[in-house]
Amino acid sequence: MIYKNRIYILLILLSIIFLKGCGIYSFTGVSTDAETITINSFFHEADAGPPDLGQRFTDEIRDYFQQNTSLEMVEEEGQLFFEGAVTDWRLTPVSAQASRNPDDINTAAQTRLTITVSVNFADVNHPENDFSRTFSFYSDFDNEVSVSEVEDDLIEEIFEQIILNIFNASVANW
Repeated sequence: MIYKNRIYILLILLSIIFLKGCGIYSFTGVSTDAETITINSFFHEADAGPPDLGQRFTDEIRDYFQQNTSLEMVEEEGQLFFEGAVTDWRLTPVSAQASRNPDDINTAAQTRLTITVSVNFADVNHPENDFSRTFSFYSDFDNEVSVSEVEDDLIEEIFEQIILNIFNASVANW
């Protein structure tokens, strides 16, 4: 019995040493040797959408990086650097719904809100990781409700996915 416990302890220690020796990795998925990050304000350059869309995105991406990394947020000259803009906020009809009455007009059963964010990323320590890309995501809602009723929830859901995609493309190297 004591022999088995020692084997388990040895295996656990070897696993920890192996994981530690596999480079810069943390269990949050961060794969960077940077210590500081600068996230400039994202501007709202879309033709539509709430006027505070850029500020909301800036706040949410800063919060995400602070909660999911040990990077120190600095106002300027961070080893990792983000800037960009919300470039599109668009509503489009989806899921056509036929009317049972031939005199009525066919309508869409749902509407899709799509948000696009343009991002410039720089990694001072590893310039080969730098990129300028757009990230886009959408969410659908029933036409039985107005966009103003669901807008905040949709924006939160869409931003959450866009920020995750930015995180994976930048510090998780996916």
